[in-house]
Amino acid sequence: MKFYSTNGVAPLVEFKDAILTGLPPDNGLYMPQKFGTLDKSIFAIKDFPTMAFEAAKVLLDGAIPDADLRKIIDKCYNFDVPVVNVHDNVNVLELYHGPTCAFKDFGARFMANTMSYFLRSGNRKVNILVATSGDTGSAVANGFYNVDNINVVILYPSGKVSNLQEKQLTTLGGNITAFEIDGTFDDCQKIVKTAFLDAQLSGEFNLSSANSINIGRLYPQSFYYIWAYNRLAGTSGSEVVFCTPSGNFGNLTAGLIAKRMGLPVKKFIAATNVNDVVPEYLFTGTYTPRPSQRTLSNAMDVGAPSNFMRMTDMYKTVDAMRADIVGYKVTDDETRATIHDVYERCDYMLDPHGAVGYNAVMKYISDTGEADPIIMLETAHPAKFGEIITDTLGIAPTIPPQLQACLQKDKVSVKCSKDYDEFKGKVREYLIR
Repeated sequence: MKFYSTNGVAPLVEFKDAILTGLPPDNGLYMPQKFGTLDKSIFAIKDFPTMAFEAAKVLLDGAIPDADLRKIIDKCYNFDVPVVNVHDNVNVLELYHGPTCAFKDFGARFMANTMSYFLRSGNRKVNILVATSGDTGSAVANGFYNVDNINVVILYPSGKVSNLQEKQLTTLGGNITAFEIDGTFDDCQKIVKTAFLDAQLSGEFNLSSANSINIGRLYPQSFYYIWAYNRLAGTSGSEVVFCTPSGNFGNLTAGLIAKRMGLPVKKFIAATNVNDVVPEYLFTGTYTPRPSQRTLSNAMDVGAPSNFMRMTDMYKTVDAMRADIVGYKVTDDETRATIHDVYERCDYMLDPHGAVGYNAVMKYISDTGEADPIIMLETAHPAKFGEIITDTLGIAPTIPPQLQACLQKDKVSVKCSKDYDEFKGKVREYLIR
């Protein structure tokens, strides 16, 4: 299978080249020429690694031999992926049981092990540049930590991630370097994209990305959509509704890919905070990217979502997109009220991103009377936002063991402005050839 650029200028490449380079030279995003079709037998599989292996075979289309692919999958997914009923037809897919307690573990671990597989032959080394609004950086840092032939530089917006998120980004050391940028996530993302298009820098160093702009990060996120469907509907063939808290829209795009492969999805709910450029587009037909605003659900503070480019490539028109996706905006006041309400009524603790998703689900049910199963993606453990939870509920969430260790370590970061030339001058010291 070949991969093309959404901008239509860059040449076709194999999966190996798409994942190792990350971004096409024409500043588009890589997309497969076809998605493949899931065999209906996959919906009966109740073992996550086996299900993920079968889905990966369809997506990768022979790019990695089956025996090697199964080893990668088994190494990546050695943690639980529960689906929990909150009430009535509303269910939560808990994606925070991995090593960094966020859904990014699914994509980052797969990507790290797949890139390592491709780099074993030859003397090639790769520098990963990744921008994070919160959880991507910690998942990437953990997934790539001490992986041979790979060096990682993480850019995060200073003062705009939680204390625990920052500790996860800045305490590993080794082949992981954190750049603390005086700006927003959009500024971080702009620096990363500019670096990829900088012929001088990319010519001197092999650069790649671990954001969802990299198809290798995006693909494995489709696995858990299939898994959640299996847990609730299985081989019945009935449709479900998914609600995805959305920022850069890679998570939602992975669900759209699963639907293109044959997953029976009735509707996707795109839940955003006040950074609502995609819900606005679905409502008005006009796409207006703008500087992001800071919110309680910081991982979704994105004003120019990269994966919108993939969404428009898949759907071509706003009417076609509306047939599959509905969007809702949720304010910080609504987020806090939802955390409190769901905990009091259902004895279930949501993180701010999950609260945005749940609130959007309630709005969708109010608008449509939806009675089919709804699966809301809970993307991070509430303990990663302990201050918000404590302030809202008056109790502190229990910190999982995998998060406690980093709290005892000292933060180490490289401070930098949002000026690209300054970043370029500083980052050379931390890249490998």
